[in-house]
Order: sequence, then C-alpha cells, then structure tokens
Amino acid sequence: MACPDCNVFQFCRCLKLLGNVMILVVLGLVGLSYYPVVIALYGPLMFNGEASVGKTVAAIFVVVLFHLLAGLMLWSYFAAILTDPGQVPEDFRPDVDPEENPEAIMAQADKSNPRRPRFCRKCKKWKPERTHHCSVCGRCVLKMDHHCVWVMNCVGERNYKFFFLFLGYTFLLSSLSVAALLPYFSDFFSGEGKATPAHLAVSFMAFIIDIAFALSLCGFIVMHLKLMAGNTTTIEMFEKERIKPWPYDKGVRKNFEEVLGTSVFFWFFPMHLDGACNNEERVRLRM
Repeated sequence: MACPDCNVFQFCRCLKLLGNVMILVVLGLVGLSYYPVVIALYGPLMFNGEASVGKTVAAIFVVVLFHLLAGLMLWSYFAAILTDPGQVPEDFRPDVDPEENPEAIMAQADKSNPRRPRFCRKCKKWKPERTHHCSVCGRCVLKMDHHCVWVMNCVGERNYKFFFLFLGYTFLLSSLSVAALLPYFSDFFSGEGKATPAHLAVSFMAFIIDIAFALSLCGFIVMHLKLMAGNTTTIEMFEKERIKPWPYDKGVRKNFEEVLGTSVFFWFFPMHLDGACNNEERVRLRM
C-alpha cells in the first residue's frame, strides 16, 4: 500500500555518500592513465639516449600535454565540487503582493510563462525564475541543470562552467591517452615491442577505459554545447520546445558569455572574472 507521506527522493540522499567514492574513482582513473603513458612509456623515452630526436620530442610533447590537461581537468573538477551552485537569498521576493497567499498567486499565474512567480513548497519560500529544488541537496538551486554524483554537488548557475570544463578536459585527456597508447599496442602486436605482463595489463586496461570515456563524454559535450548555445539547461530543454520564442535566448555569443564569461581567453580556465553573478542573475534576484 502506498504511503502518502513518504518521499521517495529522500533515498537519493545516499548519493552524497556515493559522491565521496566518486572522487577516489576520478583520481584513480587519472592515475591509471598516468602510469602507462608517463611512467612506463613516454617518461623513460625522454631520457633514452638511443632514441631518435623525433621520438624524444614526441615524448616531451606527450608528457607536457598530459600534465597540462590533467592539471586543468583536476582544477575544473574540484572547482565544480567546492563552488556553491547558487543559493537563493533569504530576502528574495518576486514583484507580488506580500499579503497575498503564495498558492493563490501561483494558481493565477500563466504556467506557460517561465518568468512567472515561483514558490517552493519544500523550502516554504519564493524562488527566482529558472530555480529548481534539488531533493538530494535539500534546497533550491539557481538555474539548476542537474545533480551530478561525479562532483557530489548540484550543477547550477555558478559552477556550470566548471562542470563543462571538467567534461571537456576529461575528454581531451582520455583522447590523448588513447592516441599515446595506440603506437605502443601497434608495436606490441606486430612483434616489435617489448613489455612485461604487468605493464601490458595496465596499459590495456587504461586504453579500453579511456576509449569508453572519450566516446561517452563526446555525446555529453555536444549536448551541453547545444544547451549553452540556446541558453537553456537540462531541466529546461523540454520546456523550451513548448515556449516559443525562448525568452532567455540572447544569441549564441551572448549565451556562451553568460556561462563562460566575456573574456574568450578565460573561457578555458575554471574561474569567474565577472563577479559572483552575471547580469541576468542579478535581474532574476532583483539585485
């Protein structure tokens, strides 16, 4: 028999515990690629006096690029974890009669208007437009995209850029590992390469996992590029199809700048140079 007072989403809070494990998984996956690419193969090749100049230069390029991408990936990852995705100010209130009942206001509002007043029944307070309640975090999140177990945090207004860069740099790092290990396997199966069983096992495992990550992340990155280009979120993507024109669409360039910032150079770094919130967020928060 169904229990009307039960909240099935309370069981989702176990995802917080799983998130702690996922940090170790991410670090372990980086280490799994680091060992065959840097320690076993290209690191020693950099100092091999018998190697040709071309191979030495290629080894230096791979090692330096691997460290650069790994550094940017981990920087983006921990920025997404540690940055608050966006909290609704305690004093926020939309432009409505403060004496009127919130339920009555919402009943009269046009449901097809994304800018309508919104009231969270779980938090018992008003919330800005594009704000949604996360049952895992137990609070409302500004411009919430989704709750991500990989970063054990919600992805929202203020850490969406970091999450996207994490996806992008993870894809590039996985692709680099695959490209770096491919000649190694080619030499081995042609009978020219020499490797211990342990090195071969770790390298093969890293190669397969990196291929899987690169292919899966490619789809996610394309999806989020499309979402950013249209100034929408994963939650809003179906709502956008019903509301024409989408009121938040400012054109592709402005839409990207809202997430990544106005300086193209700093698009590739997990930091915000435009202050704590952008102009659109200030409008939504009545600041």
